[in-house]
Amino acid sequence: MWPFRSTAALAEAEERVESGPLVSLRALEKVIESPAGRNFLLRRITFDIAHGEFITIMGPSGAGKSTLLAILGMFDGAWTGEYHFRQHPVHRLDNKARLALNRRHIGFVFQQYHLLDDLTVAENLDVPLSYRNVPKDQRSAIVADTLDRFQIVGKKDLYPRQLSGGQQQLVGVARAVIARPALLLADEPTGNLHSSQAREIMELFRQLNQAGTTIIQVTHSEENAAVGNRVITLRDGWVVEDRKN
Repeated sequence: MWPFRSTAALAEAEERVESGPLVSLRALEKVIESPAGRNFLLRRITFDIAHGEFITIMGPSGAGKSTLLAILGMFDGAWTGEYHFRQHPVHRLDNKARLALNRRHIGFVFQQYHLLDDLTVAENLDVPLSYRNVPKDQRSAIVADTLDRFQIVGKKDLYPRQLSGGQQQLVGVARAVIARPALLLADEPTGNLHSSQAREIMELFRQLNQAGTTIIQVTHSEENAAVGNRVITLRDGWVVEDRKN
């Protein structure tokens, strides 16, 4: 039995010195069974992602982009193949251990923002820190610093419904990175934004990546893809191209 199936063992494993790729996928597949037969959403996905890369996943609608991102984010456990994250075999972890790994190391930026409507901006930013058991006094200081860094101090007591789409997305990015994740995942992060707002978000991503955050974004935008250093193209669930920018 794999020794890191429990969250306690998983925490102990974090003390090890990391080496090798941040993400390693081998023959990963996602299939849906239906009366009409088997429908493969992903087919034999195999690639590595190094620490500090900025990856863009592209392809037509239905290619499997968001499905792959959900698996990388550990929101979806119904797949086959191998997925190693920071040397942990995600394919062998139970749901509780996967969730612990997600909360410890992964930030997610959603296209539809997914802010908590009944919490203020500051309270939304506090949520990821509470998941990581950061003491309350430290959380307050980190939230204050993040509000300042993202220039949204004046919005801290507002609720998501009181913000524009661009402001909500900015808060979503701040929430995703506040706990300094090893991996930032973004699903069409500028899809609902004006061009100027989109450029601001992508410039922020570029700065985060230069500071050491590994980023994987799903986008249809060639302009957004140009900000990263590698493009993986999917079609009908297959990787059809993997190139450096």
